[in-house]
Amino acid sequence: MAAFFFCLSKPSRVSNPERPFTRFRRKPVPLVVLSKLQPHSQPITQYQTHTQTHNQKLIITGPCRLSGHVPISGSKNAALPILAATLCCSGTSKISNVPDLSDTRTMVSILGEMGAEIEVYGNEILINTDGVRSVEPDSDEIGKFRGGFFMIGPLLARFGEAVMALPGGCDIGARPVDVYIQGLRALGAVVELRDGKVQAYAADGRGLVGGSFQLHYPSVGATETLTMAACLADGVTVLSNVAKEPEVICLAKFLNDCGACIEGAGSDKLVIKGKSWLHGSRYTIAPDRIEAGTFMLAAAITRSCISMSPVIPSHMSCLLDKLKAAGCKIRQWTHDTLEISAISADVGENLKGFNIKTGPFPGFPTDLQPQTTVLLTTCNGLSTVEESVFEKRMSHVNELQKLGAKIQVCGSTALVSGNDKGSALSGSCAVARDLRGGMSLVLAGLAAKGTTEIDGLANIDRGYENLDMKLRFLGADLKRLAPHLAFPV
Repeated sequence: MAAFFFCLSKPSRVSNPERPFTRFRRKPVPLVVLSKLQPHSQPITQYQTHTQTHNQKLIITGPCRLSGHVPISGSKNAALPILAATLCCSGTSKISNVPDLSDTRTMVSILGEMGAEIEVYGNEILINTDGVRSVEPDSDEIGKFRGGFFMIGPLLARFGEAVMALPGGCDIGARPVDVYIQGLRALGAVVELRDGKVQAYAADGRGLVGGSFQLHYPSVGATETLTMAACLADGVTVLSNVAKEPEVICLAKFLNDCGACIEGAGSDKLVIKGKSWLHGSRYTIAPDRIEAGTFMLAAAITRSCISMSPVIPSHMSCLLDKLKAAGCKIRQWTHDTLEISAISADVGENLKGFNIKTGPFPGFPTDLQPQTTVLLTTCNGLSTVEESVFEKRMSHVNELQKLGAKIQVCGSTALVSGNDKGSALSGSCAVARDLRGGMSLVLAGLAAKGTTEIDGLANIDRGYENLDMKLRFLGADLKRLAPHLAFPV
């Protein structure tokens, strides 16, 4: 296999130069040897992306009618913890269907700066973390997104210590790391907060030990972080009241393929038997249920008919039920292909409003709440949207109101007036202040009369791969512009 490489922008850092690692689990020869790859003649050392996305804007001319087929990318929320989980493994892992997003690029960059050997072939990444010589990821990079904090679990488990800056990400409310810290302490770690960083090490230098811990809330990030840590702990760990999200199941499957022993993924209790080491493996990231749901909502909002694949319908059952109740026609052509129609011939005069309350899986996903709110402004009647996961996930409402949405917010609940109750979307200027809220503005722009101008595209680019191209292929009239340019990017 060709030698791995990654261009480092700054030297790798070690938290304690005198004693870099309390413990280093590694076999000299990996258990799994990957066959030679020939997807491209040369690896891509860095992803291709728009430059200066924080200064770009999206111009949408509506209303649009969409048609055709859209391919669904790999799940960002599955890819990030799996990339972090490669820190648990000796040898090479091949991760396929990784979406090309700013968040995944940041994760790969962090791993490379820490010493991992990486090759990128489009949406396929080969990664070997045996060369990692730092237990302190770059603070500036970790501060860019929430997913970087996942690394504290595998770093602590494999190397015996970790120093992590507090995570960044969308400003949608408090997402404390207390449950992460409490869970790691239950596995025998000493965890302290100093100078804005979480510093953790295995007590007495003996490594983590199995234990029992009950999460006070089924946090997806905490469940995934503690699962990675427990895989290399000495003994059996029982985690209760854990998240049941499909992304947790994906992580468990990857780790089990690497030699871990995780039972109960998809239920509210995980039983993890610690191993002395894990090997690399192959894994294909599942399709992104949030992206698929977003395109389904786009079709409903624009009263269009589109198909999409690959999808896993069981991952979106709550949304599908709501769309059917509104009057949309949903057909499953193959095991992984869905078609949604909201054209008048299928749904009649208009769609009916409905109520939603977000919650942990299998409840209604909070990451689809802003987009669903837009749909409700185009339906008949009054609808309520109750956000029970993040207390600040109503910030998009102010921007939607600029486009003519009639929405009243009281705390974490919104009363949405349909188009027969005063909502009438029309083009305006708005700012994408977070990922999903920003995407809701794009969907509103597709249905609005006139031109909609959306700033803050860097937030949207964190979660949707090739969004411009996919929407244009479906028939949307949009273009991406940089302020200092007179032509599309």
